[in-house]
Amino acid sequence: MNTRAKRLVLPLGGALVATTMIGVPLASAAQAAPAPDVKSSSLTSSGNAKAIAGYWTSSKLKSAKSYISDSTVSAKLTKTGAAKAAADGKPGTIAPTGEGGKSAGKSKNLNLPITVGKVFFVDGKGQERWCSGTSVQSKYRNLVATAGHCVYDTDTNKPFSNFVFIPGYYQGKAPWGIYVGAKVNTHDDFTVFEDYDYDYAFVNVYNGFKQTGVKEVKRSEYEAAKGFKYTEDKEISKSEFESGYEKYGELGPYWKKAADPTVETVAKPADVTSKNVDEYIATGKNGVKLTAAEVVESVYSKAPSGFENGNKFERKTVKTPISQEEYARLVKEKGNGDFLGKLEVTKDANGTEIAWFKTQYFVKKWVKTTVKELYFHTKYFVVLMADSGRLGDNVGGQGFTWNQKLGKKVFTFGYPTAAHPDGNKPYSGHTMKWCYGTTAAAPVVPTYKAEEHQAIKCAFTPGASGGPFLLQYKSSKRTGYLNGVVSLTVDSDKNNRYDRVTTPYFNGETYGIYKHAANLWTGKLPG
Repeated sequence: MNTRAKRLVLPLGGALVATTMIGVPLASAAQAAPAPDVKSSSLTSSGNAKAIAGYWTSSKLKSAKSYISDSTVSAKLTKTGAAKAAADGKPGTIAPTGEGGKSAGKSKNLNLPITVGKVFFVDGKGQERWCSGTSVQSKYRNLVATAGHCVYDTDTNKPFSNFVFIPGYYQGKAPWGIYVGAKVNTHDDFTVFEDYDYDYAFVNVYNGFKQTGVKEVKRSEYEAAKGFKYTEDKEISKSEFESGYEKYGELGPYWKKAADPTVETVAKPADVTSKNVDEYIATGKNGVKLTAAEVVESVYSKAPSGFENGNKFERKTVKTPISQEEYARLVKEKGNGDFLGKLEVTKDANGTEIAWFKTQYFVKKWVKTTVKELYFHTKYFVVLMADSGRLGDNVGGQGFTWNQKLGKKVFTFGYPTAAHPDGNKPYSGHTMKWCYGTTAAAPVVPTYKAEEHQAIKCAFTPGASGGPFLLQYKSSKRTGYLNGVVSLTVDSDKNNRYDRVTTPYFNGETYGIYKHAANLWTGKLPG
């Protein structure tokens, strides 16, 4: 990580901050001028949005792994002390927009907000990952708040790819659509200096997509399709293969393959004689072959002669000269029961070893190998996707607040999944969970330059990164005021159980980044 001294932060005052007013107006310009330290990065163009939405199939959503590499700081607390989270100006608030009639479910008598969900992305190593996030109020109803480390890769200095937000996510389902990221807005101190006091991001998303069905198409249509598509191999009969192969073209391809061969022990063929046995040994006949099974000397000695299974295989009993090194190796293997034969050594008149031999013993084994041909037809499918409208219109958006005093009661929501350091794993990561607590100065975490965080007591494990801290959350309306995002998960008393979640303190600078992002329009999706 880069290191540097904390820079001097001047408070944002005057028109930029309103004191405890609900519904502070946002700038009217569709493309607001950048805030002083905003880093805006493009995630994808509108032309790619449909393909990215289709990329995240239910199976991929379920198999993606939580992105916890930057949120596990137990045992990294190198010194004690509390962070110095402090306001840089007057407090302010932006009112939420709610969808009180819609629910993401209940948990312990608390209505869960449908604004909260998961963000999914592909990391710099090509792995499918996820964090938590929430819809937040904005002019164009297109804004998602999450942790900076859940969008921007500080190792490669660029955003992660295939970023989407799924509000109300539940066990691989996207009940209110999939929203593809268009632009991420972060603080320069996070993207440049990896300073977790600025570990937050505001992501503008395109209108959502909902899957409306799956359509089987011709190969040419499949190849021309720009959205999500997939193929399916269906096993068919030999007659279906032969008739389909003749008309192969747009409806194919039809193809066949050999299944894995099956080998079974069989009785001696009736026609075996001393004259034709060489054919059975060399190449086999009608799929039947005479092979050798290695045994110990005592078993070989008791075996009778003849062509039946288990009888002596005289041609395969060979005394072979070997090197001294191989002799030593086989002695060790024989001690382990891995070598079944006999080992011998020849010495000269002085007792010096001069030659080494191995003898192996075999009995007859008749086997039949069967190879079955399997027949297949490859089918082509495209996933039908429809524009489901703006994020904020569908699920609402949490309000926004900054420069609030510590000691406030807040809820935090997210999808914890990892085990505690002691191995206990109370969460699956597939369903939303919540904590309720009073904000206080967080433990200082020098590893991440986290010197100005606030925290609440919470047993969340990593996986909740990016989930919202919500002030004045009303269960009936499922809305509150965004006062932070989960950044670090901390075992503060070092008892091998996570007991705190932290967030960067939202001050006037945070409001500046938010205000810039809240006025950006993502444009229309291609028809």
